[in-house]
Order: sequence, then structure tokens, then C-alpha cells
Amino acid sequence: MTATGPTPGPPSESGTGRPLRVGIVCPYSFDAPGGVQFHVRDLAQALQRLGHEVSVLAPADEDTPVPDVVTSAGRAVAVRYNGSVARLTFGPRAATRVRRWLEAGDFDVLHLHEPMVPSLSMLALWLAEAPVVATFHTSQERSRALQVAFPLLRQSLEKIAGRIAVSEDARRTLIDHVGGDAVVIPNGVYVDEFDRAQPDERWRGTPEAPTIAFLGRLDEPRKGLEVLAAAAPRVLETFPGARFLVAGRGDAGRDAAIGALGPRSGSFEFLGGISDSEKASLLASADLYVAPQTGGESFGIVLVEAMSAGAGVVASDLGAFRRVLDDGAAGRLFRTGEPEDLARALLAALDDPEGTAERKACASAFVRRFDWSAVTQQVLAVYEMAVAAGDAMDGGVSLRGDERVGWLRGRRPGGGEGA
Repeated sequence: MTATGPTPGPPSESGTGRPLRVGIVCPYSFDAPGGVQFHVRDLAQALQRLGHEVSVLAPADEDTPVPDVVTSAGRAVAVRYNGSVARLTFGPRAATRVRRWLEAGDFDVLHLHEPMVPSLSMLALWLAEAPVVATFHTSQERSRALQVAFPLLRQSLEKIAGRIAVSEDARRTLIDHVGGDAVVIPNGVYVDEFDRAQPDERWRGTPEAPTIAFLGRLDEPRKGLEVLAAAAPRVLETFPGARFLVAGRGDAGRDAAIGALGPRSGSFEFLGGISDSEKASLLASADLYVAPQTGGESFGIVLVEAMSAGAGVVASDLGAFRRVLDDGAAGRLFRTGEPEDLARALLAALDDPEGTAERKACASAFVRRFDWSAVTQQVLAVYEMAVAAGDAMDGGVSLRGDERVGWLRGRRPGGGEGA
């Protein structure tokens, strides 16, 4: 697995006055990477580019290729979580590996992703002595897993000096299940890498035979492939040459979609798993990218990637997607889980090329706020606050979690505004 993005440049010091030693813990296995793993990988690279020393701890099998920055914590076990299948590592052996990694790293700041999930991140939180920053990715109205984990972590959560949520939806989930607050910092994308991606003639469409791309794990119903399959016949009535390019792993999901489509199945081309460069090329080639997810999405990183690559976007009106698409200004929205409304939105985008072009132009400007150049500086601001809070505690001053968030937002402990 290779990382996308620019190559490392000259060191750049953070606001602490020196490069930081940063330890990042990813709870999910790199055997089947998804949004959190890619986020961790790209953040590590962006920090290295600024001159910081970074080490990532994550589950991975011995034969799984991982980026050089990743230390494997061993094989993971697949469990159901948040409407998906998460591959996690937990238990005494994993705890020993976490302890050794922490001792060897001697980190200035420890960045844990999803510490409420029984995983490496939870173990690292229990064992942590360095200042801790935590990022919360999950978005759910009600999570039994978080409700169960909270009593186990109640005391350890006080170690967290800075809380980050990747979206307002993730922030709300955290507040409802755990309490306290978090700073919203979105997932990052190397926007220019997608903007420069070259189209592939195999995936380019024409006005009469447009191409519509979908990326996601095909065996996860919440990714919405069944919704897209149900909407396709109506699109094909108007555009009989339309091609649906489906990228992602999952034989059962592919077979179910083919069965549901019947004689229309020839319009769906299943590409299987694709590389980062192929993904960028696919998004640069397709006329439209469709995101028919039905729930469980806290951000929508692939929407940002599609917008960066210049594809027109049609997405379900989940709260996270609505915000990424600037409430519909940067892409068309349809009612979640409704194939007829998805078909309407797809046809509207194809029948109105001028309107679609206007949304693409809006998207091209809007995605800049998600570029790693901007996101990394926001993350570093949290690191610096966490290190400063740790120094204050060493000096006999202790900040409560809500005061730490207030400090980051410019309020001095005790309620006054910062200078």
C-alpha cells in the first residue's frame, strides 16, 4: 500500500519551538483499509513532511504490506461495529506490544483514534503517560458499544488533553454518549493529487453513454449499492448506454446486485479493489460519482476526493454528506434510501450539464478547506495545546477536559477570552 501526496520537504517546527515526536494509534487493521486507516496514514505523512517524527501503531498480518511509518501490532479479529465489520486487536498480547511501542517511542504527544473502541487505542489510553489527543470518527444516534465502553474508560478519559471530532455528527455522538466537547477538524485529502489525476479512457463517458462511479465495500448494506441498483433501471430508460462503474471488494454484495438487476446487469462493471492511483483516475474519468449510503457516515471523505477530481457528485442527504456538499451547492442530494429519488437526482445531473458544471466549480473551491495543508495545521494546534496542558500539569496546574477545549477555542481557563 503506497501513500498518496507530496514527498517530504524540509523540516518545519511547530508552535512548541521544536519538531514533535508523535505516536499515532490506529484501531483498525491495515489488512482491509478504510477511511480511518487512510486518514491515519496521510496524517502521518503530512506531519513528517513538516519535519515531525511520527510512528503509527496498527493491526496488520505479517504478510500485509504497510507504509514504512506503521508498526504492526499483529493479527486482528473481525467484529461487527457501526453497521460494518471492524478488524481489531485486543487482549494481553496486544497490551504488551502497545507498552513496548510506547516505551520505545518516548513520544511528546500520543494521538489515539477511536479510543472508545476495544482496540489498540483503548489499551494505549490505559497505558499512556505522554499528553493524549483523541480523534473520534463514529457517527451514531445510539451506540451500545460506546455505552458499554464508557464505564471502563471513565477515569482514563481524563488523560485526554485534546478531543477532535471529524465532523459535527461525530462531535454530537461523542457529546451524547460520553459528555464533554470536541473541536471539529475534518478528514484531510491531498486535493491537488486528485485534481491532477489523469482520466482513463476505459472509464470516460459520452453525453449519450455517461459513466457513473461508485466506491465502497460491496458487502456492507449501509454503503447503498442496493439503492443504486434499484435506481439504475430508470436511469437506463433515458440513457440506455449509461455505465455504472463499481469499485470495491465483496463478492456477496456484487452477486446480490447482479441478481437484482437481472437483464440490466450488463450496465454494471465491477472493478474489484483498486489502488489509490486507480481511484483518482476513476474519479477524474467519471461523469458522476454517486454516494447512496444509508447511514453510519460521519464525514464522507470519498465525496471530497470526487469533488477534488472534478466529478459531479450525487449523494444521499445524510447530515455529514450535506455539510461536505455545502448543503447542495457543491453537489446534488437525494432522500436517503429512496431509489426513485436517487434516479431523479442522477437524471437531473445528466440532463442539466450547465447546472452540474456550476456545482463542480463550487466544489473545486469548497474542497480547499479539506486539504491536508490546512487540516494538519489544525491538528498541530491541538497537539501544541495538549503538550502545553501537560507542562501545566507538571507545574501543578490541572485543566479539566471542558477547560482544555475552551482553551483551544481561545478561552482562558475560568471562562475569560484569550488574547
